[in-house]
Amino acid sequence: MLLNIPNSLTWARIALIPLFVGVFYFPNGWIDEQGKNLCATLIFIIAAVTDWFDGYLARALNQTSAFGAFLDPVADKLMVAAALILLVQLDRVDASIAVVIIGREITISALREWMARLGASAGVAVAFVGKLKTAAQMMAIPLLLFNAPILSIDTRPIGSILVYIAAALTLWSMGYYLHRAMPHLAGEDPGKQGADRVR
Repeated sequence: MLLNIPNSLTWARIALIPLFVGVFYFPNGWIDEQGKNLCATLIFIIAAVTDWFDGYLARALNQTSAFGAFLDPVADKLMVAAALILLVQLDRVDASIAVVIIGREITISALREWMARLGASAGVAVAFVGKLKTAAQMMAIPLLLFNAPILSIDTRPIGSILVYIAAALTLWSMGYYLHRAMPHLAGEDPGKQGADRVR
């Protein structure tokens, strides 16, 4: 089902991405720099809340679907990638951190797809270290987007520390998943007959 309530929330999260990015291209006469930061932070937080809420509703309303299972992580990865690229452009995150985190997401997504073809997707199911990485990342990004003190506390160093922690956990989790998949990676993919090699 493409347009049940949970999937509609996921589509809405994807639809927020152009607005999230576009805020920083508004003329300064419309909204000042801190206003842009605040709007982007709120949009990101709303997206994060809908991420939790659509999963909850899918289970509560018994509206889980294969399409929803595909679309939800895609929406998450698109929003995080957009946020990291913006933060690099705004000189609040080093490009190497964005490359590590986005590169890991591409690698693990490809690994999961390949493992699913082998019927071994349980080997790369989400692990606790992956959840820790996500938690650090989802705390760091809003702090770096807001880029101003909160209640007289300068949260920018906290955001910077958290994004480095997220990058370290990203590498750790990637190593964990690759290690779990290694027995399959060391063998021959029965679905590959050489055709893929010419792409």
